[in-house]
Formats: sequence, structure tokens, C-alpha cells
Amino acid sequence: MSFQDNTVATGASTLRKVPTLSLAAYTKGSASEKAAFVDGLYKGLKDYGFIILKDHGVDTKLLHKAYSLLEEFYKLPEATKRTYISKAGGGQRGYTPFGQEHAKDAKVMDLKEFWHVGREVAAGNPLKDKYYPDNIWPTEVPEFKTVFSKLYADLEGAGQAMLEALTGPLEVSKDFFREMTQEGNSILRLLHYPPIPADADPRCLRAAPHEDINFITILPAATASGLQLKDRDGTWLDIVSEPDTLIVDAGDMLARLTNDVIPSTTHQVVNSPEAKNKPRYSMPFFMHPHPHAMLSCLASCRGAGAKYPDITGGDFLMQRLREIGLIK
Repeated sequence: MSFQDNTVATGASTLRKVPTLSLAAYTKGSASEKAAFVDGLYKGLKDYGFIILKDHGVDTKLLHKAYSLLEEFYKLPEATKRTYISKAGGGQRGYTPFGQEHAKDAKVMDLKEFWHVGREVAAGNPLKDKYYPDNIWPTEVPEFKTVFSKLYADLEGAGQAMLEALTGPLEVSKDFFREMTQEGNSILRLLHYPPIPADADPRCLRAAPHEDINFITILPAATASGLQLKDRDGTWLDIVSEPDTLIVDAGDMLARLTNDVIPSTTHQVVNSPEAKNKPRYSMPFFMHPHPHAMLSCLASCRGAGAKYPDITGGDFLMQRLREIGLIK
């Protein structure tokens, strides 16, 4: 499978470019390098809602292997894939078919199908029955479990480092986010955007404009172009990234926590010129807090007052899943 820059000739603004940062500068660098990373991450998420991460510690061989397994799985017959639809509902685990999810308030469905890998907890854990059903693994792709379990853990590690880096600017304890995300309801979504069907509603996009639900999303650079963010002036900005980098964006939960000091940024996956003939694969990791963690406005971000009422991570997630059509 070939990888390429996520550059697309769509007429979007090219005057601004999402900043690229080195995670190794924070995890292994000098005091000044760490401080520069913290400043760049905080300003990047405030200014763009996105940053691009290099030197992130996730093995590039693992990323390539993961994408090859996605291609292998999504070539299976539709009837085979449908045997992996979870009985738990809400698309929490396993397979969700093409055309089932839509963006909040959208009139048409997105042009995608996907698979969810979630957190594994031991039998007897009180979270298991309500929040964390067992993962589902396709027997037709034997390495699926090993590779995606490893990828889940590695992307979570990168996410923990970035959230820790935000604790200084947000004036909370260094372990604040680590405690909130301990046994968090994070999800690795394995996406396939097939070639655009000839009979597709012309209003449909691969992913309509939306904001993510969670704290941060960590997205290994996809296999084809099309990802755009809505810039602060309302124009669409192409997200241009090198192969094997991670694209990071802030979600609704972080926006609530910070009173929109770090806003949740609207983004989309457009039907780029090759979309009619070429599939696109993508593997976003949605980093969530523990279901019982309370999303309360941070003191450092309160300003004239909190914009949003307190709500638990679990209740907010259920609210948003209803809005996008995954649960009734």
C-alpha cells in the first residue's frame, strides 16, 4: 500500500499550515526543548485546533502493517463483515456497516464503514458490563488482534504525553489528565472510505463537517488525501502531513473542560479527485476520560464564568452518540 502526503487541490486556503512538533522534544529533550514543545502544542491547539506530530515513538512498521491489515479485512465479503456487528449496540466494538453514521445535524450519511477496538478490562471490573464489552476480532485476519491491540496501547501512550504537556499551561497538576483517563473509554476506529458509489447522494461526503467528542484525537497519516479543518476565519484548510506522522486535534470534551480556551475544531474528509476510484483508510484514536470523570470547567479557564454545565464523560458520550445516529 502506498502512502502519500495529505495534500489535495481543493481550492482551500494555503496561507496557513498546521504546525509540526516533535514529541521526542518533550519526552527526551532538554528543559528548553520541553518548554518549546509545551508552548507549541498549547498554541497550536488554540490557534488551529490541530497539530502534526513527528518523532512520536509509534513504530512506523506497526503503522504500515496495520494499514495492510485494514485493506485485507475490508476486502472480505459484506456478509462476512456483517457477522462482526456487535450485539452490544452503539457500534462500541466490532464492525459498523457503510452508510450508518452521520455528522451531528447532517441530513445524509457519511460514505464510510468502520471497526472499533476499545479498552479491555478484566472480568469483575464494574465498568465491564455497562461500558466495556469484550472486543471482537475477525478470525479471517489472524494478526488483527495483536497488531491493533499494540497500536491502541502505543497511541494511548503518545496521547498521555501530550495531555501531560498541557497541564502546565492549564495550571493543573501534572497527573491531572492521567488520572482522568485511567481506564478511559478510548476507542481506536479503523475506517474504510470506499470509492464513491455512482449512485451516492451528491450531498454525501466521506466524512461531513463535524467535531470530535473526546479529549484529543490521534490520527496516523491516512493513505489518501481529503482531510481539512475549518480555520478560524471560516475557510477550509488542507491538512498537509508527511507519511508516518500523527495528526492531533482537540475534541469537545477538552473544549468543555477549558471553557473553549482550546476549542473543538470542525473538520471533514472531502471527496477528493481520486475518491471515485480509490479507497481511503484511516485509523483515528479517540482519547476519552473514565466514564465517571466529571467534565468541569478548569479554574484557569473560567474567565467570566463557565459556559457549560458539569457532566460526566460517560453521559456526554452517550448524548453525542445519539446525535450522530449510533444509538437511539
